[in-house]
Amino acid sequence: MTSKAPALTVDGILFEGDSILLIQRKHEPFQESWALPGGFVEYGENTEDAVLREMFEETGLKINILSLLGVYSDPRRDPRGHTVTIAYLVERTDGELNAGDDARSAKFFKLNELPSLAFDHAEIVKDAFQRVKHGVLSKM
Repeated sequence: MTSKAPALTVDGILFEGDSILLIQRKHEPFQESWALPGGFVEYGENTEDAVLREMFEETGLKINILSLLGVYSDPRRDPRGHTVTIAYLVERTDGELNAGDDARSAKFFKLNELPSLAFDHAEIVKDAFQRVKHGVLSKM
């Protein structure tokens, strides 16, 4: 009997002032579209380490996790198949912004000037903004 399981991913939400960090995807799905930095959790890796790794690989930034934002599990969120993402609110601790790995570009966008976002990232950004706006941010 073959069993199927969703793939596990992470996303990092980094606000600085009234802007949020996004990456432009280098590969399909959603090639050239903007998205939150993140990616697949590797076997044997915990999600906290995965978001630290993915943020550094895609943006050149070292980060600290501030808070778990939420878990997003709609089976239709990724055209490649069922993925579940764990989204974290993060802060920059070091590094120079520089696109790398699966990112064609990385830059900050003002929240009122966001491009169309890949996957369900518009929903995640909206949830993150509401959390930060209402001051519901606790250290992990």
